[in-house]
Amino acid sequence: MKRESATDKIFIICNTIFILFLIVIVMYPLIYIVSASISNPTLVNSGQVWFFPKDITWEGYVRVFQNGDIWNGYKNTIIYTIGGVIVHLIILLPSAYAVSRTDIPFKKAIMWFFLFTMFFNGGLIPTYLLIRDLGMIDTTWAMIVPNALGVWSVIVARAFFQQNVPNELVEAAEIDGATDFYIFFKLVLPLSAPIIAVMALFHGVGIWNQYFNALMYLNDSSLYPLQLILREILILNEMSADMMMSGQDLESFAEQARIADIIKYAVMIVAALPLLIVYPFLQKYFVKGVLVGSIKE
Repeated sequence: MKRESATDKIFIICNTIFILFLIVIVMYPLIYIVSASISNPTLVNSGQVWFFPKDITWEGYVRVFQNGDIWNGYKNTIIYTIGGVIVHLIILLPSAYAVSRTDIPFKKAIMWFFLFTMFFNGGLIPTYLLIRDLGMIDTTWAMIVPNALGVWSVIVARAFFQQNVPNELVEAAEIDGATDFYIFFKLVLPLSAPIIAVMALFHGVGIWNQYFNALMYLNDSSLYPLQLILREILILNEMSADMMMSGQDLESFAEQARIADIIKYAVMIVAALPLLIVYPFLQKYFVKGVLVGSIKE
């Protein structure tokens, strides 16, 4: 075994300290939110809760589980996420595989077309008018179709296909009489589990945390995703505080603010929990897919 020099030991110590520092930065907000979600909101607002919970109460989670709007938003978010990921993969995988092949005509022109849309778009108002004219306002499709395909995803998936689906394999299948559809579904997709998992996770997280499209395209509250419900809870909390400062019905607004504070942190935990549960199952694909798919040809 190679003996570590003094410089190597210093580097390892510094690297360990830096990693521990990053872990603290990442973990502290999560620990704080968990503690705040089960602590007395008065103590939280006064700054007495900064790490461990105080005056533990489960009222926030009870109210979350009893709130029909939150559960409806949860259901809508799950539908949007699953549907959005499916549509994303259906569009992404054939597109990325097609531009990864060397024998496709006008390959460079197609890639320039993709890259052009990465840097230039029609803007917010034209996009809204397009969604409106397509009849997607107040529909599930308004949360799925816009941003269904990202150019960055195409570039990463294309690089993955170029490295993991060699031309020799495709040519051998063509010699045996395999069609393009057979090659894609029987050869390419079975080899693409890492990049499929990574792209599904990236896009799914984006949809799960998205609220702007819902704010723009959804007027029916029954279609609101969970993030928009959480946003309304936060706005209610701020409005209650402003009204209390104006001296209007202090007791009523104080109770509303207390309830909003209790629910706010509990909803954050409930909203983030599915992603925290899913990620460990995709982690082995995640690292491989990102490292391999990020290398350019």
